[in-house]
Amino acid sequence: MAHLPRRTHSILLILSFQICFSTIFAVFGSVFFQEEFSEELLLKPLPDRKVLAHFHFETTAPPLSTSHGRHHHLFPKAIAQLVQKFHVKEMELSFTQGRWNYDRWGGFDPISSSNAKPPGVELWAVFDVPKDQVDASWKNLTHTLSGLFCASINFLESSTTYSTHEWGFHPSSGGLRYGTLPREAVCTENLTPWLKLLPCRDKAGLSALLDRPSIYRGFYHSQRLHLTSSEFHSSGVESGIVLEQALTVVLQPNSHKMSKTFSSETKLQPSWSLSSIFGRKVTGRCILAKTSNVYLQLERGLVTGLENLQKDNMITGPDHVGSGGLKDNPGFELSVRPDKMFKEVNSLHGKSSSILYEYSIERYSVFEPFDLGLTWKFPVVWSCPRAPLHSSRFLMGSGNQRGTIAISFTSTDLEEGFLSANIGEESCKLQADIFQVVPWYIKAYYHTLRVFVDGQPEAITNVVEKMHVSPSEDKESPGVMELVLKFPCAVKSAALTLEFDKGFLHIDEYPPDANQGFDIPSAVIIFPNFQTSMHYLEDNSSNKSPMLSKFQEKSPVLSYTEVLLVPLTTPDFSMPYNVITITCTVFALYFGSLLNVLRRRVGEEERILKNSASKKAGRLPQLLSRLSAKLRGKEWEPPQSPSTSSSFISSKLILKVFIVAGVAVFWQYYSE
Repeated sequence: MAHLPRRTHSILLILSFQICFSTIFAVFGSVFFQEEFSEELLLKPLPDRKVLAHFHFETTAPPLSTSHGRHHHLFPKAIAQLVQKFHVKEMELSFTQGRWNYDRWGGFDPISSSNAKPPGVELWAVFDVPKDQVDASWKNLTHTLSGLFCASINFLESSTTYSTHEWGFHPSSGGLRYGTLPREAVCTENLTPWLKLLPCRDKAGLSALLDRPSIYRGFYHSQRLHLTSSEFHSSGVESGIVLEQALTVVLQPNSHKMSKTFSSETKLQPSWSLSSIFGRKVTGRCILAKTSNVYLQLERGLVTGLENLQKDNMITGPDHVGSGGLKDNPGFELSVRPDKMFKEVNSLHGKSSSILYEYSIERYSVFEPFDLGLTWKFPVVWSCPRAPLHSSRFLMGSGNQRGTIAISFTSTDLEEGFLSANIGEESCKLQADIFQVVPWYIKAYYHTLRVFVDGQPEAITNVVEKMHVSPSEDKESPGVMELVLKFPCAVKSAALTLEFDKGFLHIDEYPPDANQGFDIPSAVIIFPNFQTSMHYLEDNSSNKSPMLSKFQEKSPVLSYTEVLLVPLTTPDFSMPYNVITITCTVFALYFGSLLNVLRRRVGEEERILKNSASKKAGRLPQLLSRLSAKLRGKEWEPPQSPSTSSSFISSKLILKVFIVAGVAVFWQYYSE
């Protein structure tokens, strides 16, 4: 009976530990199993003998209300803290080097509309805060991202560099801010922090292919970070935080074999593999990734070309690869047999559909690396689908006073059936939305807007359906113009012109390379009636792939124009240098003479002169002077220094003082 209380106490202690551990496991285990990470890579040959590589990483985290704390297993803690601190509802940040070629690389697909970004840095964010706190949240966000990605994003904190919009760029309720830095240089210092957000970084998985020299010697490179959060949504549906990281690269394959020429105009496409374009092989998946797949996409135009080649050779086409074998394909040969093959469904681009080969990385390791290679057998000529209108922007005029911004549209000759399927037969109008931001020193006159359709001037009311203008304020805010244009469906070409004056800047506001010119950010062209989406599976099994699910989302066709370089009137920056040098010279003469006069000792100089004169006299002159004194019967006196020396020195001193005083008076008068 004496041991019963002690035994009961130990049992209760054990039970309490079990309950504690079970609670901790329930709390943190729910977070571990709810957070997910996936990695995918899409490879696509391009018509101009290049290869497109699109890396897609997605990390999801549950809402903090259900995650029982701020601990994360896969999701980067820095991004989660950023969302909570600044109440970010949606955000997108991109670092881009080069410019996307919409004519050769495509402009009517999800990759070109979502991942083709303007050169430099582009940042936009939607905040779930009161309107009077949006600007403060934006400034804090730019400073945080600047330190996180080792970039100059903090320059966007000034009200002269970011803008707001009404409806032309992104649907929001007034909490959106948009800013760009066209001249921002992109280097490995920006890529390394971007890779550190991944669970495996660049040590394992598909991210191990990101060799820095291979990436940055490409023709185009864009790393994008898109963040969506439902933490602050008023709706009841909470999906947590979704972090999407995408890296799009256009590379030139280094083919060791010489390209075989088949005709005067046709050349064989260069063969390539992962090891030849990246210098590495895939040695396995990231162990924390839920899915790890590599896809090879053949565009609709390429599939049509292979079908035509199939008719000429009477061999099995690419859509029968699974049964006919890879070696029987007339156009190309793959080094690795794909695990699955998907064909695009619900295609509106005609009879042909794109084809997607899928490779799972789970069964590959260091001992058996994955190295996908494509070898072309015969030349194939094709083109990528383009936007309904090709847009281009340029400057007109000369001189440093006035100029004109022109935006031209050229028809890309879309198929009539495809055009009617997207717009409808009731009112055949081609809608194009324009979002344009100009700096404050470009004083645009919006009343000078002119519209030309097929080379003929057109009334503004016939083309411009909706317009919103926010004039710029000197050293306060940039100018914003949002337009909704409705062109006829049969339009061949169109153009918009807008006149502007070039402003003057203070000398402190000029950048170090002011003579190079000043940048006007890219304009955003949106075609809302044309949606980019790709469906490869009829059932819902494609939801397992975040990238394919992203391709299925309907988003409008979007493109960016060129960045304009405007030369402004610049002062002679050598003039301050000349003023500084002459000022320093005058000050050196003034203070040097003044210090020389103030520190000179007159008595010491007289003593030195007397001693030197006595030394020069010697004994022979003294003996001669004594002898002459005795002969004349007078007393001999020693020679003295001439009295004129002291008077000479005093007069010289007075002259120097007068000179210094005159210089000081002249300098004071000149400075006033």
